[in-house]
Amino acid sequence: MPLNWTAIAPVLLLVASNVFMTFAWYGQLKVEHRAIWLIVLISWGIAFFEYCLAVPANMIGRRAFQPSELKAMQEVITLAVFAVFSVLWLKEPFTVNHGVGFALIAVGAVVVFNGPF
Repeated sequence: MPLNWTAIAPVLLLVASNVFMTFAWYGQLKVEHRAIWLIVLISWGIAFFEYCLAVPANMIGRRAFQPSELKAMQEVITLAVFAVFSVLWLKEPFTVNHGVGFALIAVGAVVVFNGPF
């Protein structure tokens, strides 16, 4: 069975874009000794690369997915990337509450992909 790159490419691009965006939004939480204006500029620069990946992900993804499916996919990917980032970069514990909450959001994505009722 051949790979459907129109369906796979958006997932890979969204994962990569979310890594950039998570660092842009939360990476500075470990940097307390810099001016906020500098942190904003650095975050903005990082976010530029996120957009360079997210926009093509959605343009390519539109060929294989509905916009609502792309958004649901984006949310699940965002949470997965953030969970890993939180543990590895921020050294925060991943609790059962986090797991249950994220799983409930993933269930919402499953509903989007399996509709309509």
